Amino acid sequence: MLVDVEDDTQVRREEVGIEDTEPSLRAKRIAELGVNTLVCGAISTPLETSLASVDVQVIPHACGPVDVVLAAFLAGRLADDAFLMPGCRGRRGHIRGRCRGGRPRLDARGDVA
Repeated sequence: MLVDVEDDTQVRREEVGIEDTEPSLRAKRIAELGVNTLVCGAISTPLETSLASVDVQVIPHACGPVDVVLAAFLAGRLADDAFLMPGCRGRRGHIRGRCRGGRPRLDARGDVA
């Protein structure tokens, strides 16, 4: 979904399919569409790297209904924990751009290991 934003307000929305499966070609197509920022739930490392090479900012690990996530993005609140994918422990709590496991490990007594 492409959303054009002016003065922190959505002015246009359009769904666009991207057929390319190769990360560099996907990134090139996304850049050709004029995308500056990509908000997504999950993204592969190769695609995230390819997007960075074409100057597209990636905001990963976002979840929630599209309209709610978009409103949070426009209000500058997308970093709130309420919009993180399950298993993520804050935007800084991931390793190499990926979230840690969704559930804590438990020891034999059921305590968090």
